[in-house]
Amino acid sequence: MAAEGLDAPAAMATPPGMTERYFTRWYKPDVKGNSCEDHCILQHSNRICVITVADAHPLLQNGKQIESISYQISANCSRLQNKVSGKSKRGAQFLTEFAPLCRIFCSGGEEYTIYSCIRGRLIEVNENILDNPSLLQEKPFTEGYIAVVLPKFEESKSVTQGLMTRKEYEDFLTKRSNSTS
Repeated sequence: MAAEGLDAPAAMATPPGMTERYFTRWYKPDVKGNSCEDHCILQHSNRICVITVADAHPLLQNGKQIESISYQISANCSRLQNKVSGKSKRGAQFLTEFAPLCRIFCSGGEEYTIYSCIRGRLIEVNENILDNPSLLQEKPFTEGYIAVVLPKFEESKSVTQGLMTRKEYEDFLTKRSNSTS
């Protein structure tokens, strides 16, 4: 029974989660020209950015099975070797917009590379998804994130140039689905 004076849907509404309250979502569709490989950047008011896959990414569609995730970018570069220390984040790897963060291998032979999409210092990678890759699909905006990046202070305002707001991204997805159907 609905609470006195409240309509039923409003009384049962769940409060917004942490990402909805404290982070602004930005989107980068078709990263590096790869159709539907969309990335999401969650930007906190303290300028820290969390990189993950967007809602429409193939990894979150059609029941894909993730076999493994690798932060080994090349023979000489592993994101797992990133060692950050101190207030100024010494030792952090510097990333450009198209710096690969990890590679995700699926059971059907598909391989997806996740890119930074923003310039900044790599603060941490999510090692939990190495042991439990399903987190990436089940909770992509919380426990299944890819990495945390800290843009330079002077670039923190311009870091979102070239990215889409949630509304722009939803409009983009509508246009994309209309053009394929």
